[in-house]
Amino acid sequence: MSLFNIFNVTGSAMSAQSVRLNTTASNLANANSVSSSIDETYRARNPVFATALADAKGDYRGNSLTNQTQAGQAAGVKVLGIVESDDPLQIEYAPNHPMADESGYIYRPNVNTMEEMANMISASRSYQTNVQVADTAKTMTQRLLRLGQG
Repeated sequence: MSLFNIFNVTGSAMSAQSVRLNTTASNLANANSVSSSIDETYRARNPVFATALADAKGDYRGNSLTNQTQAGQAAGVKVLGIVESDDPLQIEYAPNHPMADESGYIYRPNVNTMEEMANMISASRSYQTNVQVADTAKTMTQRLLRLGQG
Protein backbone atom coordinates (compact mmCIF):
# COMPACT_ATOMS: atom_id res chain seq x y z
CA MET A 1 0.00 0.00 0.00
CA SER A 2 1.32 3.40 -0.94
CA LEU A 3 1.92 5.89 1.83
CA PHE A 4 -0.36 8.29 -0.03
CA ASN A 5 -3.28 5.83 0.24
CA ILE A 6 -3.26 6.47 3.97
CA PHE A 7 -4.45 10.01 3.29
CA ASN A 8 -7.34 8.67 1.17
CA VAL A 9 -8.37 6.18 3.86
CA THR A 10 -8.16 8.65 6.75
CA GLY A 11 -9.89 11.32 4.66
CA SER A 12 -12.82 9.03 3.92
CA ALA A 13 -12.99 7.99 7.58
CA MET A 14 -12.99 11.62 8.75
CA SER A 15 -15.70 12.46 6.24
CA ALA A 16 -17.82 9.54 7.50
CA GLN A 17 -17.33 10.56 11.13
CA SER A 18 -18.30 14.11 10.21
CA VAL A 19 -21.58 12.79 8.80
CA ARG A 20 -22.05 10.79 12.00
CA LEU A 21 -21.43 13.89 14.15
CA ASN A 22 -23.87 15.98 12.10
CA THR A 23 -26.54 13.29 12.28
CA THR A 24 -26.09 12.97 16.03
CA ALA A 25 -26.27 16.74 16.46
CA SER A 26 -29.51 16.78 14.46
CA ASN A 27 -30.95 14.03 16.65
CA LEU A 28 -30.01 15.90 19.83
CA ALA A 29 -31.39 19.18 18.50
CA ASN A 30 -34.76 17.54 17.85
CA ALA A 31 -34.85 15.32 20.96
CA ASN A 32 -37.36 17.53 22.79
CA SER A 33 -39.57 18.49 19.88
CA VAL A 34 -43.29 17.78 20.07
CA SER A 35 -45.80 16.99 17.34
CA SER A 36 -49.52 16.45 17.12
CA SER A 37 -49.32 13.50 14.72
CA ILE A 38 -47.22 10.39 14.26
CA ASP A 39 -46.39 11.27 10.64
CA GLU A 40 -44.95 14.69 11.50
CA THR A 41 -42.85 13.55 14.46
CA TYR A 42 -39.08 13.63 14.08
CA ARG A 43 -37.49 10.18 14.03
CA ALA A 44 -33.90 9.51 15.05
CA ARG A 45 -31.55 9.18 12.10
CA ASN A 46 -28.43 7.03 11.82
CA PRO A 47 -25.77 6.90 9.10
CA VAL A 48 -24.97 3.59 7.40
CA PHE A 49 -21.30 2.96 6.64
CA ALA A 50 -19.57 0.40 4.44
CA THR A 51 -16.02 -0.36 3.47
CA ALA A 52 -15.39 1.35 0.15
CA LEU A 53 -14.08 -1.73 -1.65
CA ALA A 54 -15.32 -0.51 -5.01
CA ASP A 55 -13.13 2.57 -4.76
CA ALA A 56 -10.13 0.53 -3.68
CA LYS A 57 -10.30 -2.05 -6.47
CA GLY A 58 -12.04 -0.07 -9.17
CA ASP A 59 -15.13 -2.26 -9.20
CA TYR A 60 -17.19 -4.18 -6.68
CA ARG A 61 -17.18 -7.94 -6.98
CA GLY A 62 -17.80 -8.93 -3.39
CA ASN A 63 -14.11 -9.37 -2.59
CA SER A 64 -13.30 -9.59 1.08
CA LEU A 65 -11.24 -6.99 2.89
CA THR A 66 -8.50 -9.59 3.36
CA ASN A 67 -8.19 -10.09 -0.39
CA GLN A 68 -8.05 -6.33 -0.92
CA THR A 69 -5.35 -5.69 1.63
CA GLN A 70 -3.29 -8.67 0.45
CA ALA A 71 -3.31 -7.18 -3.02
CA GLY A 72 -1.92 -3.95 -1.55
CA GLN A 73 -5.08 -1.96 -2.05
CA ALA A 74 -6.53 0.44 0.49
CA ALA A 75 -10.18 0.34 1.50
CA GLY A 76 -11.77 3.47 2.92
CA VAL A 77 -15.15 4.25 4.41
CA LYS A 78 -18.24 5.06 2.38
CA VAL A 79 -21.50 6.54 3.66
CA LEU A 80 -24.29 4.50 2.06
CA GLY A 81 -27.03 6.73 3.43
CA ILE A 82 -28.92 7.87 6.46
CA VAL A 83 -31.82 5.80 7.76
CA GLU A 84 -34.58 6.59 10.23
CA SER A 85 -34.85 4.55 13.40
CA ASP A 86 -37.67 2.01 13.68
CA ASP A 87 -37.88 2.44 17.46
CA PRO A 88 -41.36 3.43 18.66
CA LEU A 89 -42.16 7.08 19.24
CA GLN A 90 -42.89 8.38 22.72
CA ILE A 91 -46.62 8.99 23.08
CA GLU A 92 -47.76 11.12 25.99
CA TYR A 93 -51.25 11.98 27.16
CA ALA A 94 -51.32 15.77 27.62
CA PRO A 95 -54.80 17.09 26.81
CA ASN A 96 -53.89 20.65 27.85
CA HIS A 97 -50.83 20.86 25.61
CA PRO A 98 -51.32 23.20 22.62
CA MET A 99 -49.92 20.55 20.24
CA ALA A 100 -52.21 17.75 21.49
CA ASP A 101 -54.28 15.94 18.89
CA GLU A 102 -58.06 15.47 19.18
CA SER A 103 -57.51 12.53 21.58
CA GLY A 104 -55.23 14.59 23.85
CA TYR A 105 -51.94 12.93 22.86
CA ILE A 106 -48.64 14.49 21.90
CA TYR A 107 -45.82 12.66 20.13
CA ARG A 108 -42.14 12.95 20.94
CA PRO A 109 -39.18 11.66 18.90
CA ASN A 110 -37.59 8.27 19.50
CA VAL A 111 -34.24 9.90 20.30
CA ASN A 112 -32.31 8.41 23.21
CA THR A 113 -30.13 11.31 24.40
CA MET A 114 -27.72 9.08 26.36
CA GLU A 115 -27.14 6.91 23.30
CA GLU A 116 -26.68 9.99 21.12
CA MET A 117 -24.12 11.45 23.52
CA ALA A 118 -22.19 8.17 23.44
CA ASN A 119 -22.33 8.25 19.62
CA MET A 120 -21.04 11.82 19.64
CA ILE A 121 -18.11 10.96 21.90
CA SER A 122 -17.27 7.89 19.83
CA ALA A 123 -17.44 9.78 16.52
CA SER A 124 -15.36 12.62 17.93
CA ARG A 125 -12.65 10.24 19.13
CA SER A 126 -12.65 8.34 15.85
CA TYR A 127 -12.27 11.61 13.97
CA GLN A 128 -9.43 12.66 16.27
CA THR A 129 -7.66 9.31 15.80
CA ASN A 130 -7.85 9.66 12.03
CA VAL A 131 -6.41 13.18 12.24
CA GLN A 132 -3.49 11.77 14.24
CA VAL A 133 -2.95 8.99 11.68
CA ALA A 134 -2.92 11.52 8.83
CA ASP A 135 -0.52 13.74 10.77
CA THR A 136 1.81 10.81 11.44
CA ALA A 137 1.72 9.83 7.75
CA LYS A 138 2.55 13.43 6.82
CA THR A 139 5.52 13.44 9.20
CA MET A 140 6.75 10.12 7.80
CA THR A 141 6.46 11.43 4.24
CA GLN A 142 8.41 14.57 5.13
CA ARG A 143 11.17 12.51 6.76
CA LEU A 144 11.28 10.19 3.76
CA LEU A 145 11.76 13.18 1.46
CA ARG A 146 14.55 14.50 3.68
CA LEU A 147 16.37 11.15 3.31
CA GLY A 148 16.50 11.73 -0.44
CA GLN A 149 18.12 15.15 0.00
CA GLY A 150 20.92 13.77 2.00
